[in-house]
Amino acid sequence: MSSHEPPSDRTTVKRGANRAAYDQQAIRDILAAGTIAHVGVTTDDGPIVLPMAYTATDDQLLFHGSVANAMMRAGKSMDVCVTVTILDGLVVARTPFHNSVNYRSVVVRGEAVAITDPEGKVAALKAINDHMVAIWDTARPPSEADLKQTLVLAVPLAEASAKVRGEDPIDDDEDYAGPHWAGLVPVTTTWGTPTSAGDLTVGIKIPTNVAAMAGRDVHAVRSAHGNPAGS
Repeated sequence: MSSHEPPSDRTTVKRGANRAAYDQQAIRDILAAGTIAHVGVTTDDGPIVLPMAYTATDDQLLFHGSVANAMMRAGKSMDVCVTVTILDGLVVARTPFHNSVNYRSVVVRGEAVAITDPEGKVAALKAINDHMVAIWDTARPPSEADLKQTLVLAVPLAEASAKVRGEDPIDDDEDYAGPHWAGLVPVTTTWGTPTSAGDLTVGIKIPTNVAAMAGRDVHAVRSAHGNPAGS
């Protein structure tokens, strides 16, 4: 699939190598379409993987958590593995042995470094927030206490690879002429209609960027402002 060389041996796709992609644009497109990253790190109590909100800039992947989070503290200045996966559909084969899924996925390996510069930290938090829902400029700004309680980690995208499957079932030759059905069951995930909190003060309107999410494909490639690219 990819004409680019893998950045390292440990990010080289060996199983299903024909589905690998190493060019940065393909990797960034998947990261732009994803919503949750799974971050793996080794702690004193053993390895742990947690789902986290994230975003990707031109050259690094950013995620944040509480300074009290043991995984975040363990991942600071340590080698981590971050994965993002988007399920695009079920692949139903003529035999259950060949059932599969269509997907887009990225693996990022590298050292997680804390962003401590105040301006850089705020910019990173804004980027992470707006990747999910672009309300940073319309919501209450974070307080000094909020910022002190939050740790932001950055992982370079220099060592990353993607793997994509988007095709029909692959069955045994003798099964193609058989009586059993085969095909795809697409998965489409969309944002629902926003509903106001029960304790919201009467008269406060839903922010424009939140209201605009209704009905949109969750995994459409998004811009840096959380909107579908090109919108």
